[in-house]
Amino acid sequence: MYSSKDIQDILNQKFSEVKWVCEPIGLYAPISYVLSLGGKRVRPTLALMATNLFSDNIIDALNLAIGVEVYHNFTLLHDDIMDKAPLRRNKPTVHIKWNENTAILSGDAMLIKAYEYVGKVSPENLSKVLPIFSKTALEVCEGQQMDMDFEDRTAVSEDEYLEMIRLKTAVLLAGSLKMGALIGGANEDDAKYLYDFGINIGLAFQLMDDLLDVYGNPESFGKQIGGDILCNKKTYLLINAINESDDSQKDALDYWLQQDGAENPHAKIQAVKELYNQIGVKNLCEQKMEQYYEAAMNCLSKVSVSQEKKYNLTTLAQQLMYREV
Repeated sequence: MYSSKDIQDILNQKFSEVKWVCEPIGLYAPISYVLSLGGKRVRPTLALMATNLFSDNIIDALNLAIGVEVYHNFTLLHDDIMDKAPLRRNKPTVHIKWNENTAILSGDAMLIKAYEYVGKVSPENLSKVLPIFSKTALEVCEGQQMDMDFEDRTAVSEDEYLEMIRLKTAVLLAGSLKMGALIGGANEDDAKYLYDFGINIGLAFQLMDDLLDVYGNPESFGKQIGGDILCNKKTYLLINAINESDDSQKDALDYWLQQDGAENPHAKIQAVKELYNQIGVKNLCEQKMEQYYEAAMNCLSKVSVSQEKKYNLTTLAQQLMYREV
């Protein structure tokens, strides 16, 4: 069995061998830049770990893993434009370092490259994974559209929000696991259990991201702290703050939601954070995360390989769940 570090070393080596910068430089330099920022490479790691549950040979899954990571980073390029995000992994986002047109076009090229790598999977496995990859890629776009639609709505329900993050975040983790498992020779039941494991871990992962945006350490989080507050983003915290607040707290929230965060960002972030503390939404978010984590572990327990083989996947899930706040 490969450890998660072994797999990440394999992925990093594979990425280092790929020549990302070629002509025209204006198209490919941003791709090289964003992929060089690294990150934890969670999705390709999950794909290879799922393959390794059922096979010692993970070579055929490598191209899938690269494709998944390139696709994920493509979505980040475009998401950062839509969110007007200045930082990604503590570095300027592509649309800030270059411009929006460059970020759009380089992102488009990354999507094509992602399919190119998935297409290198062996023919007997490609027919299994390509429909999953395409369905997953489209669902991520559906989730992003829901997220944008929420910006123009005054009220978003908790269920609507959870469905949005299922699509925008969780399905790519789940799809990576399922595709990797099928390449490794898993049966349909085990592949489905791993998919459901990924959905639940993905939901917990995104809820932690919501939490870190407010309560995180900016150095370890890698993104602007309070960015969701400044743009009035409908997160689990904000939705529950609105639902759980008393009249005076609701009035205060309404006031700050109407304030332009660009004028006095620190004041808005601190005021809304204090309201979150008063209302207790941090605890609500943590409880929901625990529910999804327990559901994920239950799904993983049903996969028909030894507990010893599942150890590395269990450990990685714990690391995702309990990232530093």
